[in-house]
Amino acid sequence: MHKLFSQMGTIRKSPTLKYGIQQLLHCRLGNAAAVVFAIMGLASLTLLSACGNKPSSNLKTETDVTTIETDKQSTTPNTETEVIIKETNYFPAIDRYLVDVVGKLYAEGEHCVPIHPIVTVDERNGEDILVWGDFWVFNYNQVGDTLKCVSGGNHPGLMHIRQTENGFEVTGFDQVEDGSRYLPSAKKIFGKKYNTFHTINSDAEARERLRAEGLAVYAKKHNLSVTMYQDYGWQAKKLPSVHL
Repeated sequence: MHKLFSQMGTIRKSPTLKYGIQQLLHCRLGNAAAVVFAIMGLASLTLLSACGNKPSSNLKTETDVTTIETDKQSTTPNTETEVIIKETNYFPAIDRYLVDVVGKLYAEGEHCVPIHPIVTVDERNGEDILVWGDFWVFNYNQVGDTLKCVSGGNHPGLMHIRQTENGFEVTGFDQVEDGSRYLPSAKKIFGKKYNTFHTINSDAEARERLRAEGLAVYAKKHNLSVTMYQDYGWQAKKLPSVHL
């Protein structure tokens, strides 16, 4: 029952995704009562009307920079430096998938800023890292100093991620279904972690805070001259101060 919304407030259903998405958050929750949001970037299942609910992500990307010097010719002292950016965690891969795959299911905006509160992670297999999360996408247009949300929605589920030579990539996405299939599919995907997911998904205040922080990080990293963000039909809100 992940709801989709447009600027005109129309609610639409998204197709179920069964394939393979700074910015951020990673937490291990040991019991159903634990609710921890890790901060993207740029970062649940109640109805949204034109981004009009009070949903939330701080998406932060960490990278390592490796410098490799190679002699072009053994007869010359000149060297050429190649800079390889290596991802140190899988959150950028999640962001890419949410933006490039899920975000394109919605009305297009100038900026797509996802959030992904994480329920739990299984990293034992580098070829199939399992990330259970409450994934969201929000599309915005900049109008003056305000980022106005034009579309977005919620896509909770399980992402399969593979570690590559220089980073990570999403290889599959088991997504909670819509309508009458929502509850049974959510319980099947999250299993013993369902109660933890439900607690996270139900906390609109924490989600909205996470969303605002992630949006502020995104705006700063992309040098956007904005101070506010706004959902259709709601008053604009001030973006929080962040330090990169």
